Amino acid sequence: MELAGKRILFLGDSITEGHGTTSPEALFWRVLERRTGARCLGIGIGGTRIAPNRAPSAIARHDMYFGSRVAALPEEADIVAVFGGTNDFGHGDAPLGTPESRGDGSFCAALHQLFTDLIDKYPSALIFAMTPLHRLSENSMLNDRGLRQPCALSGYVDAILQIAGFYGIPVLDLFRVSGIQPAVPALREKYMPDGLHPNDAGHLRIAERLQGFLSSL
Repeated sequence: MELAGKRILFLGDSITEGHGTTSPEALFWRVLERRTGARCLGIGIGGTRIAPNRAPSAIARHDMYFGSRVAALPEEADIVAVFGGTNDFGHGDAPLGTPESRGDGSFCAALHQLFTDLIDKYPSALIFAMTPLHRLSENSMLNDRGLRQPCALSGYVDAILQIAGFYGIPVLDLFRVSGIQPAVPALREKYMPDGLHPNDAGHLRIAERLQGFLSSL
């Protein structure tokens, strides 16, 4: 796919917002814009999740879950990316659900609703997903709020892959192809010093993976 001139929206969380970078110009979507000539817009809100929480969060903006923001997205887009899930694992309280879940308040049900809402809003656009990156404590069964999680982070990654597959939505599996794994000290120092948010080098790596992925579609 030729990306020059394409309007690309990135719906995300603190990584898309740029937490961990030294300047806005270091964000992965801005790097992609410079490298390809695409017109990119990052719509990231730190702390947000794909699924709505059952109990209100201590920080109100964290409850601006992805689906609640679709109506306010720009009306025109050629490509729309969904980059989330790490906060659902990290501090969400919604159950995971199953790939067959609908309307039950689970992560899987919320992802189904998000994809269908985006398809309705952008029927001619390419919609794709990006899986969460590795993070420290990704195998812990207790999340950042001390709530017991239904599975490791990899379970959320696999759910994204399965549900996206139902809709024929392509997935850039950053969990498996980013080369960023903070459990390895050298990789944490280079790409993700806080164990969660990529730094400038991490965002460059994401942009490189994105460019190759989108160019292949």
